[in-house]
Amino acid sequence: MTMQTTYPLFTALPLAAAFFNLLVTKINKKAADYIAFLAAGTLAVLAVLTVFEQPFAYRVGGFPAPWGILLVSDGLSSLMLVIVNVIAFLSIIYSIKYMTTYTAKPKYYSLFLLMLTGMNGVVITGDLFNIYVFLEIASIASYALVGFGCEHEELEASFKYLILGSVASTVILFGIAFLYSMTGTLNMPDLARQIEILGINKAVAFVIAMFIMGFGLKASTVPFHAWLPDAHPSAPAPISAMLSGVLIKAIGVYAIARIMFNVIGPNEAVSSILMFLGALSMVVGVFLAVGQSDFKRMLAYHSISQMGYVTLGLGLGLNPNVPPAIAAMGLFGGIYHMVNHAVFKSLLFLCSGSFEYRTGTRNRYEMGGLIRKMPVTSVTCSIASLSISGVPPFNGFWSKLIIIVALIQASYYVYGAIAVLVAFMTLLSFIKLQRFVLFGQLPARFANIKEAPFGMTFPLVVLAVLCIGLGLAYPFIDQSVLQAARDALLDKLSYMGYILGG
Repeated sequence: MTMQTTYPLFTALPLAAAFFNLLVTKINKKAADYIAFLAAGTLAVLAVLTVFEQPFAYRVGGFPAPWGILLVSDGLSSLMLVIVNVIAFLSIIYSIKYMTTYTAKPKYYSLFLLMLTGMNGVVITGDLFNIYVFLEIASIASYALVGFGCEHEELEASFKYLILGSVASTVILFGIAFLYSMTGTLNMPDLARQIEILGINKAVAFVIAMFIMGFGLKASTVPFHAWLPDAHPSAPAPISAMLSGVLIKAIGVYAIARIMFNVIGPNEAVSSILMFLGALSMVVGVFLAVGQSDFKRMLAYHSISQMGYVTLGLGLGLNPNVPPAIAAMGLFGGIYHMVNHAVFKSLLFLCSGSFEYRTGTRNRYEMGGLIRKMPVTSVTCSIASLSISGVPPFNGFWSKLIIIVALIQASYYVYGAIAVLVAFMTLLSFIKLQRFVLFGQLPARFANIKEAPFGMTFPLVVLAVLCIGLGLAYPFIDQSVLQAARDALLDKLSYMGYILGG
């Protein structure tokens, strides 16, 4: 059995497991942990195996494109599948113990698996309408998971997320409808071919604007970010890790990158818009994060800021007036930072969940001295803090450096200066976090707390090792996986070739 024959399992397996879980747990509720663990673990293994496959196109049902549904595997989709499914597997392991404090654990796992189905579907599909369908599956499941605690704060955040997410979905759907009315196809490689013929007329430009707004809201890009600072703190810690670590990438950044590079193609106006929104997100996010007392809310604002780096790199890669080598460098840095962000931000949210699990609070000013009581969580939190701050030799340093160097070489000096300033402000923010949470005097009421359970600390250690490994080993290891992801976006002609299924 080859990867090409098992490729549909990325959506079929979690979808089946989600419904099977609800049936089995009517008899035995403890089975939910095992079903989720096995499903997520299998997907993580399959995702890693796709990295070693040559690019291919899978025709669902054997129907030829553009009439049938096309699933595409290339360097970018393989990398995204690894990010999504590895983080999901670690979050499931973390959830086994963490979610015992919540009721309806089987329903939580089913919603989690549905969200995973949607994200995998967005990543592998080569059909624009299927992107919308899978995006909605992931979004609806995430709305429910944000409000899973059923407290006032959670329900309010979930409702806000639902309303804004529905606005985004509607805008995206209208954009898809307009494109279909112009081209008569929803197959993305075929759309790319049709737009080559049409050119960027006023109608296509209007659709681009709708996609930037719709997917920008899903990615929480400023000024479309209002839902994220409420949703991330309210969700259970594993869901916060998934929302920030992979969801905003899979249904936001990945989708817009795939459409703008592989369907629309390089465009100076789109590049300028994305770079401006990226820089704006970086600045607004980091300055709003500095003054937050809520640990998870601070991390949520930093998600907005850090995804600005990714958007800035993507925008630079889209500019046809920038020398190709420099544009490729900026895009490479954006993709690499997307990988790094998935690792260190998931780690930070899981650390915040462990601290809250033991202390009962998310207010960092009410904590202190926790490194003496929770050493594993504290050390891994420090590693993640250094990574997100861009301190060498941790992973965040290299991706930020690549983006900054590309901006300077492309003569975008203001954007380069903003990137350096935001990195400095991020460092100050996390120094402050460690000062109030990890060090200082331990409050008397925390005198008897202990380290989080092994099931919760194990994912932290794995992610911390990745933060160190992706940083220390970066200059010495083969970077072909990241280069393949970059080349998949830059090579529009090869993507158009998938219309033939090859």
